[in-house]
Amino acid sequence: MRKLIHSIKVGIALVLVSPLYLLDPLYKKVGENAVWAVMTVVVIFEFYAGATLSKGLNRGIGTILGGGLGCLAAAIAQKVGGIGNTIIVGISVFIFGAAATYSRLVPRVKRRYDYGAMIFILTFNLIVVSGLRAEKVMEVARERLSTIVMGFIVCILTSLFVFPIWAGDEFHDSTACKFESLARSVEGCMEECFNRVGDKQNQSSDNFNGCKLVVHSKAKDETLVNFAKWEPWHGKFGFSYHWEKYLKIGEVLRDLAAIIISLQACLQSPIQSSETLLQSIKEPCEAIGSSLAWTLRALGESLKKMRKCQSENVIVPRLKSIRLQLSLVRTSSALGQVENADGLAIASFIFLLMEMVNKVEDLAKEMEELGELAGFHAK
Repeated sequence: MRKLIHSIKVGIALVLVSPLYLLDPLYKKVGENAVWAVMTVVVIFEFYAGATLSKGLNRGIGTILGGGLGCLAAAIAQKVGGIGNTIIVGISVFIFGAAATYSRLVPRVKRRYDYGAMIFILTFNLIVVSGLRAEKVMEVARERLSTIVMGFIVCILTSLFVFPIWAGDEFHDSTACKFESLARSVEGCMEECFNRVGDKQNQSSDNFNGCKLVVHSKAKDETLVNFAKWEPWHGKFGFSYHWEKYLKIGEVLRDLAAIIISLQACLQSPIQSSETLLQSIKEPCEAIGSSLAWTLRALGESLKKMRKCQSENVIVPRLKSIRLQLSLVRTSSALGQVENADGLAIASFIFLLMEMVNKVEDLAKEMEELGELAGFHAK
């Protein structure tokens, strides 16, 4: 549905800029430069409102800077005249082209202003190398800039006011959903380990699909945050919202997902623990898995509803209880008497559970900090 809405919005924007070509009074004012308005709509209209704003502002800034400096360089070259004209044009093209290209290789600039730098290079070279008189250059730059602004305004109004699709909302919701995915994976691990029935290969794949999606979510998260930073105040999210804290929570979630996937190696290893030994730790480990899943769901629900998590009163005591249970399992007499491959497999399994507890505790701390910074409500 959102894809369909986006397609309709692009069609509406194209219809709104078409009168620049279709209506004679408007065409006489802008002439062939009307194509720049259409090109602007096609180029900068993106799926997310923040992406449209990002591309539009980058295009505008790049065009203004490139056009202004290009006009200045062209005017100086025309004033010098003769062979000096060619020398000044060549030097200016080299200096500004090289500097703008280098800026595109700086990670922070590339993340947010890469498109603007590219437009700057294009505009500057088109104007400087065009060979037109300085007065004509100014006229062409003004007309093209005016049509680009028209296309930009149409895109922004359509993107922001006709069923807007916010990158910030999607990133917030997707981060909250990761908690539920990991909670289901933890429950699936416990069930697969202690109830070995059915097709083990297919069951294992189903349990870890959610974890794999979380592990590979970094690129998408960073893209959504980049777009969200350009978006205006909307709904629950204001200017300079704490998206960096969301990224940090995402990093911890990916670490936790990697640990859960590591359990897959224990479950599919050719060195399998005996059923007797597994049954001896089944009850406490299943209780630990249920507690971890409950904690993850509670944290995810807090993030989704933008509510402060009850870290000190509920989550921290529960995690302490889980640690105590793991310590009891690790030092149990049944496990302590096993020193062969069975004991190694069980010890690895318990170690990974302990690492999961540590990561969940880190998540609780990050969520508590986010609640304070973002002003989450208490209930």
